[in-house]
Amino acid sequence: MGDPIEVNYIPDGDDWTVTAKGRGQTLTGRAPGLIAARDRADQMVEKLAPDEKHRTVVHTLNGDAVEFTTAYLTARLAKPEPVAVVEVPVPAEAPVEEPVKTQAEEPAKPSPTPRPTPPPVPAPQGPPQPEKAEEPASP
Repeated sequence: MGDPIEVNYIPDGDDWTVTAKGRGQTLTGRAPGLIAARDRADQMVEKLAPDEKHRTVVHTLNGDAVEFTTAYLTARLAKPEPVAVVEVPVPAEAPVEEPVKTQAEEPAKPSPTPRPTPPPVPAPQGPPQPEKAEEPASP
């Protein structure tokens, strides 16, 4: 197992700058929000150590791992902000819509007239039997 990969997050307004260092390389990226920045860090770590199944990654916020963990869990567990509901005013002279007819309101359609059933066709009896010749009368 190699040295740990260090990922540092720095807030920049609503965005975050992410820097990943490890395996002799440094990668930098930006993301909107801490959760997206954490996802971006995973992508960068994959580029730094693509063939390693088990990697040690230390995530820090301004160099502090506890501060990152606190901020990340707060962001993950925070309730989403309520979405504002906008009501669209109805014009004073709105056209009147006709009600939609349901199947129950439509008049019943007459049933089709049943067709007569043809008589059954007799089943074939098999191959014809040869006729027996009459035996001659005995003298």
